[in-house]
Amino acid sequence: MPAMGDRRSSAALAESVKRWGRELGFGAVAIAGTELAAEEARLLAWLGRGWHGSMDYMARHGTRRSRPAELVPGTLSVITARLDYWPEGARDAHAVLADPGLAYVSRYALGRDYHKVMRAKLQRLADRLVAEVGEFPYRVFTDSAPVMEVALAARAGLGWQGKHTLLLAREAGSLYFLGELFVALDLARDAPVAGHCGTCERCIAACPTQAIVGPWQLDARRCISYLTIEHVGPIPEEFRAAIGNRIYGCDDCQLACPWNKYARKAALPDFAVRNGLDATTLVDLFAWTRADFASRLEGSAIRRIGYARWLRNIAVALGNAPRSEATLAALRSRADDPEPLVREHVAWALARHSDAIGTAAQPRSRAGT
Repeated sequence: MPAMGDRRSSAALAESVKRWGRELGFGAVAIAGTELAAEEARLLAWLGRGWHGSMDYMARHGTRRSRPAELVPGTLSVITARLDYWPEGARDAHAVLADPGLAYVSRYALGRDYHKVMRAKLQRLADRLVAEVGEFPYRVFTDSAPVMEVALAARAGLGWQGKHTLLLAREAGSLYFLGELFVALDLARDAPVAGHCGTCERCIAACPTQAIVGPWQLDARRCISYLTIEHVGPIPEEFRAAIGNRIYGCDDCQLACPWNKYARKAALPDFAVRNGLDATTLVDLFAWTRADFASRLEGSAIRRIGYARWLRNIAVALGNAPRSEATLAALRSRADDPEPLVREHVAWALARHSDAIGTAAQPRSRAGT
């Protein structure tokens, strides 16, 4: 194990780690320290505003999120890696969003659950490191514990935090997963890079629910990804129309970002589209049984929201879809669903279509009458 003061061996090992990571298929690998004081202050302010919504675990974990050595005692360095996910051959995202009869699923979730893919690759990197230096304490993370992954990746120079709060890289945009390896090794750190958003605020303007309330300020309670994935109960009515046909997550801020013209397609077949989820009709998905949901989404990140939330999200999208006999029949088929969460959103959707008919049927007023 390299000693803390041995900078030459520390630097050499760090370069080897990055090379091994690239050989494993990571888009890039870099190394950060454990100092996140400035980021911790911003986190605490964010929590203080209540912008984490019902994600109580964000507050429950406290400062362990911003203090890696408290989360994993002995941690001296953080190896952070990115893995491209945009699926080759997927239906154009803009085209799907423009067709209200289709279901839009965030492109990161169209294939295999990234937790499994990323964790396996990071474990292989850890195994390679152990083989080189011998046993040492470490822990692998893939969006599975209180880790400030964007802050650590920015500290390591993998990119900078964009105004939508995601990590941006000049050569890769933001369409990738991040994962970390906390290690009890003193590895040479990489330097942060300067931000390159300039005066651009396209991501802020693109957000359907105005969740990005200012540069680098995200109110998760308004975010469609939060509402369709993390939020357990009814979706607040004020956001339902703006959700449109997005049934799992949202990519709008990333689709608007100019840096994503440099985004790379996924090299791994794991992230290829499954079950036609890049462009399936809402009516077809709403007809899935509980058994269909469980079997077809086996190995998918989507499965973790559960069947009731899946139907809740699709019901909202059907309420935003054009009125048709197929849409109305699909909604009516679940008007008496055993889940109260589903019934409520189906009732809202049906009422929305009824209100639209009522408005259209009202005679227009004429001047002078």
